[in-house]
Amino acid sequence: MTSMKLSNLTEPINKTLSVRLSLIVVSAMALLLMATLGVMLHFSRKSLHEEAVSKASMALEATVRHIDHIMLSVEQSSGNIYFRIAPDLDKPDRLFKYCRKIVETNPYVIGCAIALRPYYYKGVEHFMAYVHYDADSTLVRSETFGNCPYTEQGWYTVPMELRRPKWVNPLQGMDDDMEPIFTFSLPIYDGDGTIAGVVGVDVSLNLLSKIVLSTKPSPNSYCALLAEDGTFIVHPDSTQLLHQMPAGEILHEEQATMQEAIQDMVAGKTDYRPFRKDGVDYFVFYKPFQREALPGRADDVLGWSAGIIYPKDDIFGDSNRLSSYVIVFALVGLLLLFALSCLIIHRQLKPLLLLASSAQRIAKGNYDEMIPDSHQADEVGQLQDTFQLMQLSLGKHVRDLEQLTATLEERGIGLRAAYNHAQKADRMKTAFLHNMTNQMVAPADALVKDVASLAERDGSRQDVREVVEDILRNSDAIAAVLKNVIDMSENDMGKEGDHA
Repeated sequence: MTSMKLSNLTEPINKTLSVRLSLIVVSAMALLLMATLGVMLHFSRKSLHEEAVSKASMALEATVRHIDHIMLSVEQSSGNIYFRIAPDLDKPDRLFKYCRKIVETNPYVIGCAIALRPYYYKGVEHFMAYVHYDADSTLVRSETFGNCPYTEQGWYTVPMELRRPKWVNPLQGMDDDMEPIFTFSLPIYDGDGTIAGVVGVDVSLNLLSKIVLSTKPSPNSYCALLAEDGTFIVHPDSTQLLHQMPAGEILHEEQATMQEAIQDMVAGKTDYRPFRKDGVDYFVFYKPFQREALPGRADDVLGWSAGIIYPKDDIFGDSNRLSSYVIVFALVGLLLLFALSCLIIHRQLKPLLLLASSAQRIAKGNYDEMIPDSHQADEVGQLQDTFQLMQLSLGKHVRDLEQLTATLEERGIGLRAAYNHAQKADRMKTAFLHNMTNQMVAPADALVKDVASLAERDGSRQDVREVVEDILRNSDAIAAVLKNVIDMSENDMGKEGDHA
């Protein structure tokens, strides 16, 4: 059944030369088009991939530079106020003013704290001057921060232990749901060179995220900044920053490729990896966060890493859509080319169809079939002209053969009449000979008998006897000859009787 359907489909193709030629042309064009599109797609995707890598690299570099400039601004603000704090350490109220000054003069700073070592003031175990913005963006002052003494908080303990400035996460280890911040901690030395306390300047990570995310290589890409412990410093979703969860837990642990990328980021590597999240394909490009080296700037190795999450559709989406449009247009173009080829080829082959029809009529015996003159100078026109000459020559030869046949028939009739007349004359000759020889036989026999009788009577005479013997011998020869003639004439008459 299937072969029958296939035969029904291929039968018009096998019978129509224009369709076969059009299919050959369209197939060749399709192969050429597919090869061209394949090469173009390969190199375009390669170019887009290289462009995406370049854009991601530049975006990462811009992001790192932007963040570093913010950090540098905070560091400079802290350094500028530092030299004013040291002479006024014995004036607690002045310390609140300095904190307020830093917060008001730097747009990236949302809070500043100056905490002194325990019992720096006699009879006072803990002293901290803290000025920050509240939920209503109002500056408020406080003497506490967090849910535990500042002497147990990292922004204070780390620089006291390292004895140098340090960027730290002040919320690490706290249970309080506060706005995510990062703090630049600067140890304060008193007049005798002893560490008297720490200045902590807070930067809002939400604000930092908004600023950093304004620079991105594509509409749907975003930047992330990881600390050395694998937690987010900058993330487009501020809820991801509240509890300082490891990035691997936030991005789903089943994503092995993303886990490997996070491990590389924590290790300070530069690379990119594809991964899939929620049914969407992404690329993550990452590089270490390298701070700009400036005179007088603390050489603080942060161990941070910056990454760009780049949706694959942002890289290849336009190319894929363009490829789809090109394929659709190519298919429509091939169909139009097929239809146009069929029309043109059918028109060009129309003289061949007329020749085929004329040849069929000629094959049935219509040798006078008229073949029209050709109006084309190509091979088809030459074939039509040649076929016309052949038809004219064939008609002429057929007429000559008919005339020759008629002549031969006339000559055959004459030859048959002459042959019959000759046979009739031959029969008459044979009958004449037969009659004549029949009439001669009797006298010859009588002559023989008479000579024999004469020989018996005059046998005594030798000369007579010799003459008689000679006559008798000749008579026998005549009789034998006549007998042979009679036999031959009887045979000829018998044969004529058989033919009749």
